[in-house]
Amino acid sequence: MAVENITWHDASVTRKERNRKNEHESFVLWFTGLSGSGKSTLANAVSRKLFEDDKQTYVLDGDNIRHGLNNDLGFSPEDRKENIRRIGEVSKLFVDAGYIVSTAFISPYREDRQQVRQLLQDGEFIEIYVECSLETCEERDPKGLYRKARNGDIPSFTGISSPYEEPESPELVVNTEENSIEGAADLIVDYLKGKELL
Repeated sequence: MAVENITWHDASVTRKERNRKNEHESFVLWFTGLSGSGKSTLANAVSRKLFEDDKQTYVLDGDNIRHGLNNDLGFSPEDRKENIRRIGEVSKLFVDAGYIVSTAFISPYREDRQQVRQLLQDGEFIEIYVECSLETCEERDPKGLYRKARNGDIPSFTGISSPYEEPESPELVVNTEENSIEGAADLIVDYLKGKELL
């Protein structure tokens, strides 16, 4: 959508200057997967490791964002799309501010995740598929959402009555059935070091 009568103003402090001061690159770790797969727990575990290593880091959590910025959105396909669009734009701002931002959102549609990727420069969007079977996620059911979905209390619940489109070529796949959260977080940090992003 074209916006009229506004002008972009360049910042006096550039992202490159922030990255140089922080002594690390800034980018998005996009955690995607089913509810209960461990996205938020893993994103926070990685953020803690990075923070303790003196990195500028922040976590955008799906539920938390819906308490504020996106509290006007429901769970229809259109609202889900807008939810992810807004998070993409917020993530882009964090990257510009020099942060490593971790986003923990189901983000069930490939097209929406791809649109966020396109907002950023090459190498700034790192898609992490938090792989976990529906059966295990349903057994965990930390928020009781699967039970409600099975009872028909939650319409359009991802994995039950609404689709989840697995990433086709994510930068990283981390299986939380095979790895502990600590082990999975170490895999991600090792990946980032291998890419010389830290």
